[in-house]
Amino acid sequence: MATTSSEPAGNLATPPPGGRAQLAAASLPAHPNHNKLRGLPTETEGDDQASDPPEHVISFGLFRLLPARRLLLEGDRIVRIGGRALDILIALLERPGELVSKPELIAKVWPHAIVEEGNLKVHVAALRRALGDGQSGNRYISTITGRGYCFVAPVIRPADLSPTTAQHSAAEPLINLPEPLTRLIGIDGAIGRVSAQLAHHRLVTLVGPGGIGKTSVAVATAAGLTDSYEHGVWFVDLTTISDPRTLSAAVGSAIRPDISSLLSFLSDKRMLLVLDNCEHVIEAAAALVFQAMRAAPGVQIMATSREPLSVDGEHLVHLRPMEIPLLSSALSAAEALKFPAIQLFVERAANILGEFRLRNADVPTVIDICRKLDGMPLAIEVAAASIDALGLRGVVSRLDHPLRLPATRRRTAAPRHRTLRAALDWSYRLLTEEEQRVLRRLSVFAGSFTMEAAAAVAANPTDTESQMVDQVVALVAKSLVAADGNVSDTCLRLLATTRAYAFERLSESGEVDAIARRQAQFSQHFPGTAPLLRVCGQTRANT
Repeated sequence: MATTSSEPAGNLATPPPGGRAQLAAASLPAHPNHNKLRGLPTETEGDDQASDPPEHVISFGLFRLLPARRLLLEGDRIVRIGGRALDILIALLERPGELVSKPELIAKVWPHAIVEEGNLKVHVAALRRALGDGQSGNRYISTITGRGYCFVAPVIRPADLSPTTAQHSAAEPLINLPEPLTRLIGIDGAIGRVSAQLAHHRLVTLVGPGGIGKTSVAVATAAGLTDSYEHGVWFVDLTTISDPRTLSAAVGSAIRPDISSLLSFLSDKRMLLVLDNCEHVIEAAAALVFQAMRAAPGVQIMATSREPLSVDGEHLVHLRPMEIPLLSSALSAAEALKFPAIQLFVERAANILGEFRLRNADVPTVIDICRKLDGMPLAIEVAAASIDALGLRGVVSRLDHPLRLPATRRRTAAPRHRTLRAALDWSYRLLTEEEQRVLRRLSVFAGSFTMEAAAAVAANPTDTESQMVDQVVALVAKSLVAADGNVSDTCLRLLATTRAYAFERLSESGEVDAIARRQAQFSQHFPGTAPLLRVCGQTRANT
């Protein structure tokens, strides 16, 4: 699936003749571990080396860069890094705190060649991996979307032994948005809706089930607004937070490592905070957002979550599945490719196969795949990832049990997005025991159902109708039960992957037969509901 070539082995910044000991000897003597380097000459050895002038060393975090020797050290360890990535690091460290444009970097790194901008992105990504950028709160390189990069960590030079925190010039926007590694498809409408909400409201939350593309829409929207905020646009991935008590500190460190009080820092700022994946720390996130809204009138917040924050002033944007053709047999390949779900499947299949052209004869099959997966972007990508092993027909045959689709082979995918089961595990674990029980039991409905039917089938004998309605409403809020229709007539349903997951859980509980009998008894006692359920299903299929 990789579309870029690897750095040639000969271009690694490996030690020149003389071995690693000589290179290590060139490090700063003041480093606390310098004497522990293997083979380092003692004070009585290597007199010739002692007479050499000191080598220029640049330090940041745990790293030391020796540009003349093209050597990067992390503590005592030599960091193996590609030559191009090292050139990029040297160029950024020449101007810490300043924007270095993409054309400037390309000219420095490839002075005698014409290369695509994608080459630069590949080697910047390799540099970030080598530095552990973004891990454990460490930030070194900030992306100025569409323009270039900036080195943002404190830097120590020989002529200035006190660390100076790199800062952008006031004219440059401050952002740390992740760059998309694949083309984003079918989200322009959602970006427009979110942008319109941000134009009028301080708190906008993107809500939808796992794998619908909330993060992609949020990042793309924020990237288009970087010029609107004097103090920047800052992205915070909350999935790394396991202790809600550390939320404020994590948000602060994403902006700047030395922030001691987040609310005090934000109080006079004009910036946009993007809080991604709030659902597993929903109470803490809601509290922090509420406090920030009161303490910092110039700060706007865009959150993504599988359920609303439920904070005063919150405005929701519900993300919907991708559009799928209504009819399959009459469409040509060109006509089918006008629909985002079909575009996504074909493009991801091409990434796997190297080349994939949708033939007219295959249009019904691809539409069938996208329909059975409810137009969910993650599900479509997972299905397309197995096309080389299964083929189109093999993929279709697996969709009766969509959770059995092989995992995506993108190693950069978040663990919760590598399989459909992992995405649903994440949501299921966040439910209360009562909500889990109700969701399992609702899986007996193959199509749409009413609130009355849900309450009758999923209730325990001691549950009141109002309690059951509350549980179902909570599942709708948490994006696990879809509500279709309009304000006056709403039909409920489970997405195909959610139903498959919930039915597995129902089977594990041993309740399948009992709950199926309840559903049959409800239909017998309330025969008028059957036409309504059919109408709900038909309405969904034609919208």
